[in-house]
Amino acid sequence: MATRRLGLILSGVTGRIGVNQHLGNAVANFRETPITLANGDQLELDPILVGRNANKLEQIARRFNIERWTTDLDAALSNQDDTVFFDSALTGVRFENVRRALTAGKHVLCDKPLAPTHAEAVGLARLAADLRLKNGVMMANIWLPGMRKLKTLVDSGFFDRVMRIRGEHGYWVFEGNLRPGQRPSWNYRREEGGGIVLDMMCHWHYMLEPLFGRIRRVTCAARTFAPKRWDESGQPYEATADDSGAVICEVESGAIAQIDLSWCTRVRRDDLMVMQVDGSGGSAVTGIFDCLTQHATQTPSLVWNAEDRTATDYRAAWLPVPDLPPIGNAFKVHWELFLRHVCDDTPFPWDFSMAARGIELAEACYRSSANYTWETLAETS
Repeated sequence: MATRRLGLILSGVTGRIGVNQHLGNAVANFRETPITLANGDQLELDPILVGRNANKLEQIARRFNIERWTTDLDAALSNQDDTVFFDSALTGVRFENVRRALTAGKHVLCDKPLAPTHAEAVGLARLAADLRLKNGVMMANIWLPGMRKLKTLVDSGFFDRVMRIRGEHGYWVFEGNLRPGQRPSWNYRREEGGGIVLDMMCHWHYMLEPLFGRIRRVTCAARTFAPKRWDESGQPYEATADDSGAVICEVESGAIAQIDLSWCTRVRRDDLMVMQVDGSGGSAVTGIFDCLTQHATQTPSLVWNAEDRTATDYRAAWLPVPDLPPIGNAFKVHWELFLRHVCDDTPFPWDFSMAARGIELAEACYRSSANYTWETLAETS
């Protein structure tokens, strides 16, 4: 059995998601348990870590037994033996990092959003196509257990005609003065690529459109409810990015999706992210792990009564969807599919063009919020 080396350039993996998910659950895991390629070869990953903080890079490299790291991105990109580039750096620098990697002839996988603007994302998609380089964006939420269960319901026709989708995502992110914030300070600086609408609508795009059809038009109210925050060093700063958003999307079928996003809310629901789908044949509520359904034949006959407290248990008529066979960590699944795409030329639909669509949706949300309008999305993009 032969081995096939694949050199990876990993940029910006010093953050929480980068270290824990991309490096720990994916790349480091595959180094311990190699992927077997279509021809039977074992894939041997040889990463080099790239970032701005040499101390962090050295510590992380030592932790994961990685021999190579550097603060010089150009030097890393110049190595012809490393053919795949991954970027998990700040959103504000991703466009330039990815452009440089493509120009250097690297296949590219990166976090979302692909770029700060739709025009830039489309430009990267065209550049990758012109150079015939494999490209993809991390869309790991589709592999979460709850989302996989929801997809089985859609594929089986459980909902019949989908009429309404309601999604909620968020939690309270502390401002940083009394308790440390749980998210990095750049998330609240628009000039650095921050903003919950840009961040989360790129997620909701790839969760909604493949299941329920293309989004035709959108209206949004984006707000900054916590205008003052404190950064990692305890210094106050003005939050220039939105921390909350109320979004209504009209799907081409006529279904309405209402998405509530907030880093200024306290959680009283089953999970940090939940989605309810209502159809003529039944409804489902899914979170990160669990999915519950109520079929049309099991729907109770409810009557509004404001005079007496009802004895009805509204949760009783919902049944859990059985667990599907486990497939492992969602980031690891997406990474493996991309690595097989590079090495075995297997399909990978989650490419730059698809990611650009998510940014188009986010931009439409911001225009709507600024102008108090419904914004129409392109039929093809």
